[in-house]
Amino acid sequence: MSASTVTVGDIEAAAERLSGVIRELPMAGARWLDDRVGGRVHLITENLQRAGSFKIRGAYNRISLLSEEERGRGVVAASAGNHAQGVALAAQLLGVRATVFMPEGATIPKVQATRAYGAEVRFAGSTIDEALSAAITFGEETGAVLIHPFDHVDIVAGQGTVGLEILQKVPDVRTIVVCTGGGGLLAGIAIAVKSKRPDVRIVGVQAQEAAAYPASLAAGKPVHLDRMATMADGIAVGRPGAVPFAIVQGYVDDIETVSEVEISRAVLLLLERAKLLVEPAGAVATAAVLANPRAFEPPVAVVISGGNVDSLLLLRIIRHGLAAAGRYLSVTVRVPDRPGSLARLLAEVKDLRANVLEVRHDRLDVGLGVDEVDIVIQVETRGPEHCDEVLGVLAAEYRVVSQLISRDFG
Repeated sequence: MSASTVTVGDIEAAAERLSGVIRELPMAGARWLDDRVGGRVHLITENLQRAGSFKIRGAYNRISLLSEEERGRGVVAASAGNHAQGVALAAQLLGVRATVFMPEGATIPKVQATRAYGAEVRFAGSTIDEALSAAITFGEETGAVLIHPFDHVDIVAGQGTVGLEILQKVPDVRTIVVCTGGGGLLAGIAIAVKSKRPDVRIVGVQAQEAAAYPASLAAGKPVHLDRMATMADGIAVGRPGAVPFAIVQGYVDDIETVSEVEISRAVLLLLERAKLLVEPAGAVATAAVLANPRAFEPPVAVVISGGNVDSLLLLRIIRHGLAAAGRYLSVTVRVPDRPGSLARLLAEVKDLRANVLEVRHDRLDVGLGVDEVDIVIQVETRGPEHCDEVLGVLAAEYRVVSQLISRDFG
């Protein structure tokens, strides 16, 4: 294998090494996406892979190719969680000592899982880039071999085995949509697929608030982001890797970005409709298809790259997704400030079959009369149409001062 390039032969060799190591995963159908896209959509369920993501593929391929002397020095990695678990599991399977640097904000389940696979966990910085810097220093000081999360040919080759499997399972695929951070998975899939089916469109997807590839491709070289702020921590990479970047430049057709609202909506729908637990980083490809379904020619393969998500974060994401789907309504109604006004309003809401989540009184608005009060109610509805029904009835009976309802995805 060249020091800077990856071939389909390298990926096929990686697939042989991974035989019996990774799980054979079923594809999931998605009728709720079929109708939107206008054809078949297949979900590639790497969230069900060993260690909860595709990362075991690249990590195992990389470590298995180390010499005995290199294995004796141990390996070091940096990750917000998925690569950490992939390296820890691969090292355990191959009998190699592993040290993993994680950002201070890494989720508890990912930290615990990494330790459970036998790796030593250390914390450094608040981002993947800062943790990676600490891992590089550790490797220089101790001799441990760095297992980079995406910027190495062996890693890219391992991740590319996902592309070979897509071609086997969906031989008539026309579009493949891939979650993208540093670019290892995207680059590997692009090489594997384009080498055999150059007609297939490959689309990488990043979170808008952590999208290093659009600016880098425009500049013709990897460009570092000054700021990132996304719930999709697994793909919050400030600078593309040199190895995957060169491949993405030559083989990937498009890079799309999705908003935080679109990501949370995708996580919610994958849970509700597909019964799949998916982390935000693993849901961005699905989010892109949901946001603009007719832009993807079917049959479409959508890679779900990971399912390791903290329960508390999942709760917040679900609430965010419900709001984005128009399932919550906040409305302020101005009524006479006398006994019975609140009871009457709540009775109206009850008759409309909306569930009241919170109620509060506001008497401080300067526009209020001395005998008036604003009642702010937050209710749970069945969707945008139900929100419209509730608002219509309340507007006919009361003076509605303000309302908040998300209609982005009605």
